[in-house]
Amino acid sequence: MSETRPPTTTTQVLYLLHGLAPFTAWTLAVVAMVVGIFARDGVRGTYLETHMSWLARTFWWGLLWIVALSLATVGMFLTVILIPLALLLWAVLLVWYLYRVIRGWLLLNDGKPAP
Repeated sequence: MSETRPPTTTTQVLYLLHGLAPFTAWTLAVVAMVVGIFARDGVRGTYLETHMSWLARTFWWGLLWIVALSLATVGMFLTVILIPLALLLWAVLLVWYLYRVIRGWLLLNDGKPAP
C-alpha cells in the first residue's frame, strides 16, 4: 500500500511568496506569514508542518537581520568607506534568505520534511 501524501499547494505558494519577498521589499514575506498562520492547523502532524516552521523561522531570523542591518546601514552611510560593507551585508542577507527558501522548497518537492 502506498501512503497518501497531503496536498502541497499552499506550501508551494508560501515558498513562492518567500522566494519573491526580497524583490518586493519583503511585503510578500509578511503575506506568506499571515497565510501560513491560517494554514498551519491543516498540516499539523504531517511533514508539511516542518516546512511551515522552516519558513516561519526563516522569516523571523530574516526580520531580525533586516532590523539590525537597517540600523547598521544608517551608521555605515555616515562613513563613505563603509558603504561597500553595508552593500555586502545586504547581499549576504539576500543570498541566505533565498538559500533557505530554495532548500526548503526542494525538500518539499521531494516529499521530505524541512530541517
